[in-house]
Amino acid sequence: MKMSIHSRQISRRTMLAGAAALGLTSTLAACGGSDDGDSGESSGPVKLTYWSWAPNMEKVAAIWNKKNPDITVTVSKQGSGAETLTKLITAKKAGNAPDLMQAEYQSLPTLVSNDVLADISKYIGDAKSDFAEGLWDMVTLGTDAVYGVPQDSGPLMFYYREDLFKKHGLSVPKTWTEFAETARAAKKAVPDAFLTTFSANDPGLFAGLSQQAGAKWWTVDGSGKWTVGIDDAATKQVADFWGGLVQEGVIDNQPMYTPAWNNALNKGTHLAWVSAVWAPGVLVSSAPDTEGKWRMAPLPQWKSGDNVTGSWGGSSTGVSTDTKHAEAAVKFARWINTDPEALAALVKEVGIYPAATKGQSGDVLTTPAFFPNQKDFYDTAAEIAATTATAAWGPNVQTAYTSFNDDFGSAAKSKKENQFASALATMQKKTFEDMKKQGFEVTEA
Repeated sequence: MKMSIHSRQISRRTMLAGAAALGLTSTLAACGGSDDGDSGESSGPVKLTYWSWAPNMEKVAAIWNKKNPDITVTVSKQGSGAETLTKLITAKKAGNAPDLMQAEYQSLPTLVSNDVLADISKYIGDAKSDFAEGLWDMVTLGTDAVYGVPQDSGPLMFYYREDLFKKHGLSVPKTWTEFAETARAAKKAVPDAFLTTFSANDPGLFAGLSQQAGAKWWTVDGSGKWTVGIDDAATKQVADFWGGLVQEGVIDNQPMYTPAWNNALNKGTHLAWVSAVWAPGVLVSSAPDTEGKWRMAPLPQWKSGDNVTGSWGGSSTGVSTDTKHAEAAVKFARWINTDPEALAALVKEVGIYPAATKGQSGDVLTTPAFFPNQKDFYDTAAEIAATTATAAWGPNVQTAYTSFNDDFGSAAKSKKENQFASALATMQKKTFEDMKKQGFEVTEA
C-alpha cells in the first residue's frame, strides 16, 4: 500500500490534484499553512487544543504544560479513529478544527485531501532521524511535505503457544510455506483445533500482511493522477494463500474478537495468532488462562532470508491548517513523540508502543506480564519494528476497508479459495469506482 513513497519528485499540491473536483481548489494554495513563510504565531501565551482518543493522554500533556507555561496544551478526548476522522473533516469545514490531532496513518491522505492537515516540514527539523524509514515515510505521503510526527506503531509478529508447539512437535515457521506446513501438522496432531484463523472483521491485519508482501494499493504520479492496485500480484498472493488454507480446512474462518474466538485462544484450539506488538494486552482479556504459555517470533517471510514485516495500526500527531500557532503546535508534536520523558509517559500512562526508535527500549518497556517466559520480548520487538515495510494509503481507505469486511466476510464463510480472489477483485472495483465518483483522476493498475 505504497504511494510511490520514495518518489520525491511529486509535490504536495500534485498529490492533492484530485481534490479539485471536491471543491478544494481554492484552498490548495494555502494548504499546510507553511508555504508562504507565515507561522501564524502571535506574542503572549499560546493555548492549543489536542484531539486524541488515547487514554490518559492528558497526563502526558500535563508534563509538557508544567515545563512550558507559555504553550499550554489541552487534550480533548475523542472517540475511535474513524469517528474522529469524520469530526475533523466537519470541524475543518466549519473553520474550527483543533490545533493538534491524533491521526491514524491510513487516514492521512483523506485528511490532506480535505485540507485538514498542515505541512509542518519547515518546523520539524531533524525529527526524521528519530524514526525507522518505513514509519517516517508514512507521514510524508511521497512528497517533500510532512503531515505529522509518528506516535505509535504496530509491527506484525507471530504469536504461538509455546507449550502446545512443544507438546505436538510443531516448528515455528520462518516462511509462509513453513506456516502452511505447520498448519497442516497442527490439524493432524489436534483434529479439533487450528493453527489460527483468517478473520474478515478487521481489514488492518490483511492490509499489513499485504504490505509485507510488497503490495501497492494506491500510487500517485507527478501530475496527481492516482492508480488503484488493490488486486496487485502481492495482494493476490496473500489472498490466495489464506483462501487456500481455509478451503483445505487447516485454518479456521472465524472472525476475531468474538466470544468464540476468545474461547479458542483460551482453550488452545487456536494454537497461534498473527498479530501486532500490542497483542499481549488483548491476550490478557481474551485468553486469561494462558499466561506464560505464549511466545512471540518474527513474522514468516515470503522468501527465505528476507526480513520484513507489515504494520497493523498506529497513529501520528498532526497539526491543523486552522491553527494560528503552527510552530508552537509542532514543538509539542515533536516533544510528545521524541522526548525521553514523554515517550516513557506514553508507554506508562497511555500504553502505546512508541514509533520513535529510542522509545522502543529502556526500563519503561518491561517484559509484558503475560509473557514472563520471554524476557527479550521488547528487544525482539524493536528488531522487528526496524524492518517495517513502507506503507502509504489513498484518500478512500474506508471504502476499501468496508468492502473487505463485506466481501471477504462472505468469502471466509464460503471456505472457497476462488471466492477470496473474487472478493479481492470486488474490493478493487469498489475502491476504484468510489475514487472516480469523488472526482479524482484515477486509473487501475
